[in-house]
Amino acid sequence: MPVKFRDYYEILGVDRTAKEDEIKKTYRKLARKYHPDLNPNNKQSEEKFKEIQEAYEVLGDAEKRRKYDQLGANWKNGADFTPPPNWGGQGGGFQGTINMDDLFGRAGSGSHRGSSFSDFFEALFGGMGMGGTDAETGRRTRAGSRTSRGTESETELSLPLEDMHRGTMRKLTVRLGNAEKTIDIRIPPGARDDAKIRIPGGGPNGGDLYVRLRQQPHPRFQVKGDDTEVEVAITPWEAALGASVEVPTLEGHAEIRVPPGIASGQRLRLRGQGLNMRGGGRGDHFVRLKIVVPKELTATEKKLFQELAKASSFNPRNGKS
Repeated sequence: MPVKFRDYYEILGVDRTAKEDEIKKTYRKLARKYHPDLNPNNKQSEEKFKEIQEAYEVLGDAEKRRKYDQLGANWKNGADFTPPPNWGGQGGGFQGTINMDDLFGRAGSGSHRGSSFSDFFEALFGGMGMGGTDAETGRRTRAGSRTSRGTESETELSLPLEDMHRGTMRKLTVRLGNAEKTIDIRIPPGARDDAKIRIPGGGPNGGDLYVRLRQQPHPRFQVKGDDTEVEVAITPWEAALGASVEVPTLEGHAEIRVPPGIASGQRLRLRGQGLNMRGGGRGDHFVRLKIVVPKELTATEKKLFQELAKASSFNPRNGKS
């Protein structure tokens, strides 16, 4: 039965003469961009990621690429295609998990449930065996024949914001049936709330264990994507005259300059002092200012405020300053 031809070179955006290193470099760049863990609830990115994965499964393997190239360069992407006679046996498709370890140098923070490759792939390579790719070495890892898998399981791990930002090692004790097992888990820098880490063989009967990360509420910082925000109180005279103010950050403290005449609720930005990002770089840290009026005044303070009230023509209710 005809299937739709897939131009794997076009999917990766490389020439048919591209060298192995160029193909690997392009694959890693695209995989980082479209990985479902970095594009949650984005079906378009998920489908694109599957296409990229399939294309590299062929072009990143010398044997599969040689066999694919035998079809010639005259096929049009999407055209009806029937495999030549005696092309190869049919076999089971790939059902596996691509986790972030494979894309980010074994630092993984998440995982994604893969799905079968296209009918075109199955028609050509169904019997050749499947595998994955180690992004550090570029070497193919072959899965061979199917075997029964253990039961997959999931647990949660609650972490402070600082640990998810900087990365850490944790010991996690899980109960498998009537037995308990302690597992060392590496939390990579830049982990996010609701991300999952796959522990191969960590579940019942040798199945995979998925650890879902939960960020503990922080007493001061709010997280908004890659950015953090903190509220800092200032006095009325600091707001009116301007001041240098020390504010808390993920690394400790930093000094910011409050400009004269700032309003309560306005935000100041500290660039590159937010959360670590998996692809490199950092988000921003925002300081939201809150003008606080003293509840009790000394006699001197009260007198100064009274003199200010007499001397000032400022009235915020008439729209003039």
